[in-house]
Amino acid sequence: MEKAYKLLAQQEGISNKKAKELIDKGLVYVADKKVKIARADLNENTRFRVEDIPDVRIIYQDENIIAVDKPALSDSYDIQDAIPGAILLHRLDRDTSGVLLLSTNEEFAEKAIEEFKHRRVKKEYVAWVEGVLYEETEIDEPILTIKKGKAFSKIDTVRGKKAHTKVKPIEIQGKKSKVSVEITTGRTHQIRVHLAHIGHPIVGDEMYGSRTQNKRILLHAAHIEILDYVFDSKEPKEILKYK
Repeated sequence: MEKAYKLLAQQEGISNKKAKELIDKGLVYVADKKVKIARADLNENTRFRVEDIPDVRIIYQDENIIAVDKPALSDSYDIQDAIPGAILLHRLDRDTSGVLLLSTNEEFAEKAIEEFKHRRVKKEYVAWVEGVLYEETEIDEPILTIKKGKAFSKIDTVRGKKAHTKVKPIEIQGKKSKVSVEITTGRTHQIRVHLAHIGHPIVGDEMYGSRTQNKRILLHAAHIEILDYVFDSKEPKEILKYK
């Protein structure tokens, strides 16, 4: 038996540090099962499969703003670091794909960040959720985020911060539903927590109650409007159709 990250490093010809990073990012599989613990003891004959992350595509760029099409399983801060002088205007969870905004203009960045703070940004997402959702619904439940190690959020009516989410059904496929989601606040894991709260966790979101294993959480940032800019991201194939 040997640690998973050490076996992966040997197989891929990479450093132990790089191997651990790949596992921590959720990119490493044995057959169709994700390797979740880098220090897990595995048989020395274990063969791994490493998922490729598509390249980041620039949707639009001018002297004020850079809109990129973020692939799932990529980190928002890694994208920021890859663009000289870039400042993230907001962030998307690693598993979430779609429109991500940055700027290399400090004055514009400050103005844009204020727009996010004062809820003057329109944000629309698409997700596949567990169960059958027939009707539009609005969720007004305060969210508390605990940031010890990996961030985790929950509904907390006493200590939580105001959070508002609108959910509209688009399509039903078996026991899964495709929904559009609009948020007027931007709490950590807001969509994930609110959908789980109404009994419809996002497919693949095991942290918040999904029982379906998937390569990623099926959440996509499809549309954003800020300071007269409007950007859209096409749905990747796993969002366009569940199966």
